[in-house]
Amino acid sequence: MNQNISRLHEIAGRGQRLIIGLMSGTSVDGLDVALCRFSGTGMDTNIELVDFETVSYGEDYKKEIAAVFSKKMADLEKVCLLNAWVGTQHAAIILDCLRKWGRQPSEIDLVASHGQTIFHAPKSLHKQAKFGNATLQIGDGDHVAVHTGIITVSDFRQKHIAAGGEGAPLAAYGDYLIFSKKDENRIMLNIGGIANFTYLPGSLDADAVFCSDTGSGNTLMDAYMRIHYGKYFDEHAGVALQGSVNTSLLAALKDHPFFRQPFPKTTGPELFNLAYLHHAKEVSGTVDISHEDTMATLSRFSAETITEAIKSVTDNGKGFRFYVSGGGMHNPLLMRHITELLPGCTFLSTKDLHINPDAKEAVLFAVLANEMICGGSVNFGKGRNGIPNVSMGKVSFPS
Repeated sequence: MNQNISRLHEIAGRGQRLIIGLMSGTSVDGLDVALCRFSGTGMDTNIELVDFETVSYGEDYKKEIAAVFSKKMADLEKVCLLNAWVGTQHAAIILDCLRKWGRQPSEIDLVASHGQTIFHAPKSLHKQAKFGNATLQIGDGDHVAVHTGIITVSDFRQKHIAAGGEGAPLAAYGDYLIFSKKDENRIMLNIGGIANFTYLPGSLDADAVFCSDTGSGNTLMDAYMRIHYGKYFDEHAGVALQGSVNTSLLAALKDHPFFRQPFPKTTGPELFNLAYLHHAKEVSGTVDISHEDTMATLSRFSAETITEAIKSVTDNGKGFRFYVSGGGMHNPLLMRHITELLPGCTFLSTKDLHINPDAKEAVLFAVLANEMICGGSVNFGKGRNGIPNVSMGKVSFPS
């Protein structure tokens, strides 16, 4: 037997495992590195977040990714080069984190690497009859495995698409396994570049679990801040709080077929970008409004599309506890809008469930790797609600 196969078999049968989960989102601000200790699988999964670090990307990394990110016309040679380069960059970050944490690579059983999304193309967006849903993440798993010496599970989204999904959101799987609670209805709301939520019924019925993107979370606000202020985000909503919501622009932003599509659905910066904002300003006659009013309106836009999506599948959120994660939870104006639009609802963060909310997405990919290698028998339902009943990920060996 190949020694790597033997090693994988030994890991799968062990009582506990140390898995590093990696997440690099559409904001491309840094790599989330979550060291997790696992025991069990499926609904018996137990997880402890041992260490966590968000490692900010340097300007060179951001520049290289920006050259191909969400662009229909990209340099194919650059994409080819970056696929390997991102993998080696992420491997170096892993090794730096391990040194900081006082651990050796040999102590780690698996790396779960999401990679870097550079284009997301659901059929609802590309509308080409002969093609199905598609998505592309770079940062090849073989490069992560070889440079760290750790077995790596990566490229999770392709199995989801092959089995009939859109490749996103994948949060439903991890949310169901580690955050479901008998007799408590929960909404797991993640506000990253794109906002999404998972509906977890207290019945624990897998066929009732629901997950969907809602539209822009931070991506439009962040893009606007980069262009006009040279900053990566609106810290403490400092700019947006100085402005007022422009109702004409808000109506134009919300007037898009995406918001009328049935759930589940996915999207990305391929749709919600500065060109989308500029078009909305043109049709609403608001091209000359202030930066502050633009940011205030974008914040309200994210809040209304998030809450309207949730209201459409719940009774105004009544009877649910909300657990929030992602960068948007740190935006006080955005969160104020959301709580005002869902009055009477209880809002907590995943910290209340013993998972750092900034680490949640990286943790969820570690969960997917644990399930892929050690589990694989849990029933995620009958494939309804855009959640194919599959385990996801591809295995890369160090040698």
